[in-house]
Amino acid sequence: MSLLDTIHTPRDVKVLNRNQLKELAKEIRQTLVEVTANNGGHLASNLGVVELTIALHRVFDSPRDRFIFDVSHQIYTHKLLTGRNDAKFRQIRTSGGYSGFSDPTESEHDAFVAGHAGTALSVALGFAYARDHISNRKDSHIVAILGDGSLTCGMTLEALNNLVTTTKRLIVVVNDNEFSIDRNVGAISIYLNKILISGLYRAISQATKKMLGDGKFGKAVVRGIRRLKRAIKSIILPTSYFEYYGLRYFGPIDGHDISKLEEILEFCKFAKVPVLVHVKTIKGYGNGDAIHFPEKFHGIEPERERDVTASQEDTTSYGEILGKELTKLAQKDKTIIGVVAAMARGTGLSYLREHCPDQYVDVGIAEEHAVTFSAALAKGGMRPVCAIYSTFLQRAFDQVLHDVCLQNLPIVFCLDRAGIAVHDGMTHHGIFDLSYLRLIPHAVILQPRDVQEFVNALHSAFQWHCPVFIRYPKSCKQKIDANILGFSQYLPFGKAEKIAEGRRVCFFALGNMVDLANEVCQGLKDFGIRGGIVNAIFAKPLDEEILRDIAKNYELVVTLEDNVLMGGFGSAILEFYSDNGIKINVLRYGWPDEFIKHGTSLDILRVEHGLSATNIMNKVLSTLNIHIS
Repeated sequence: MSLLDTIHTPRDVKVLNRNQLKELAKEIRQTLVEVTANNGGHLASNLGVVELTIALHRVFDSPRDRFIFDVSHQIYTHKLLTGRNDAKFRQIRTSGGYSGFSDPTESEHDAFVAGHAGTALSVALGFAYARDHISNRKDSHIVAILGDGSLTCGMTLEALNNLVTTTKRLIVVVNDNEFSIDRNVGAISIYLNKILISGLYRAISQATKKMLGDGKFGKAVVRGIRRLKRAIKSIILPTSYFEYYGLRYFGPIDGHDISKLEEILEFCKFAKVPVLVHVKTIKGYGNGDAIHFPEKFHGIEPERERDVTASQEDTTSYGEILGKELTKLAQKDKTIIGVVAAMARGTGLSYLREHCPDQYVDVGIAEEHAVTFSAALAKGGMRPVCAIYSTFLQRAFDQVLHDVCLQNLPIVFCLDRAGIAVHDGMTHHGIFDLSYLRLIPHAVILQPRDVQEFVNALHSAFQWHCPVFIRYPKSCKQKIDANILGFSQYLPFGKAEKIAEGRRVCFFALGNMVDLANEVCQGLKDFGIRGGIVNAIFAKPLDEEILRDIAKNYELVVTLEDNVLMGGFGSAILEFYSDNGIKINVLRYGWPDEFIKHGTSLDILRVEHGLSATNIMNKVLSTLNIHIS
């Protein structure tokens, strides 16, 4: 039996000796590599926090003491040490397995749901305030573990501003690995790097005291220079940044030395003021490939999916296509600028950064700033392309409404990972953007059905002087050479495309759901039904002409969207027909009004939620009163 298999509760970690702790860390890393190879997941960030997580559980008592992880994709070791080293962990991020993020429904040791960066400090302050005022846990501890660039988030800075007036007892651990997904940017990152050289200041201070000695003269000089020290400390030491917010700073500490970590954390338990422990870790620690390529190993695909991708020589991602096409456009037009929020590689804008560095800006994990910054760029005469994952644009809803759409500014928003995120689950599914964007005036929303249409949409968007939101999934099924793919033709504004004529039933599909419409129509042929198919392209504005034509020639419309049904594309079709007094049966297919859990594959999730081709076909036949023998 391995040492890890003997850990059933956090208390089991406390009794291990130093040699056993080293062996435990080694076994945990081996498990992380094996499990993420099978299921995919966040490997590099989890490899970097193994010793830190062990130390936290040796010093504190979870769940009485609450750990707030941010971003919680660094929580794998915590799960292993809190009774989840079982079959469900081996199935993490798949159907029936654990979530890849913090999930209180799994365990009482997970204090709060967290899939987006920047929430931990606000959550920790809320828990601390409740503890201080109404809880029976007044002697318990709240520990916020900030990692992967979360310190740069605007929400974190707002919480910092409220910290000193909220609680006197809080422990903040900053896991500084110099990375979020890409390398961290901005002033906070520079501050943390400067702290590394502050050891020189301490050495000089200690040497001065030793030289002056303990005599009266020496003590008088020490008192005098102490006042001077306070005056110049903020100039020499960037640690004063945290002290301004009421945090006592400790660090930097080697995040891979369990003994040192335990020593400082044990001391922090008895602090009478909020404290910040600056921990230096190496992203991917213990794995050579993950250390040298932290961006690549931040989040990896399951082996089975990597094998499929490798067998398709010419396949590519929408992000890669965006990066290369945007670079072509930017090289011709110097007013075009790409804006990204810490996701250069994931969105494909790393290609633009490489070839047009002066037309590329990474604002860090700060989506709200990215949107309003882009708004001012547009107002200033530039043509910004703001590339953000669908799930992260939710964080900037107010900025989209108030700063962009209210002024009808010409910004192209490229919403990567729109639709089901499959393995990452509830916090990362991009299935809400259609609904919350559709209600905003001036917003133009479209979803191309394939990569060629995506390229055409990108070029066309620069012809429309308004906010344009192009949504698309991560991967394309086609074999595409992104190096030779190019612009084909401009899309007619607000116009859909008839793909197939039919009778009785017409499928009005958006984006990648056109493939599902084709699949259903193939099945209907066996029952003598030839379905019509329309590639909607635009979710807003709708092609009203084609909708009226469908109502005249078909008795049933089936809408298909990779978005929640509530307020989505299908709702827009219903509203159009209702508002115009047009009577026609409409069946809507999309994701239900719930938060969808993670799964092994998109096909499995579709079956579970009634979005399989077979289920849709059977419902269509039933609606048309065609009996299945």
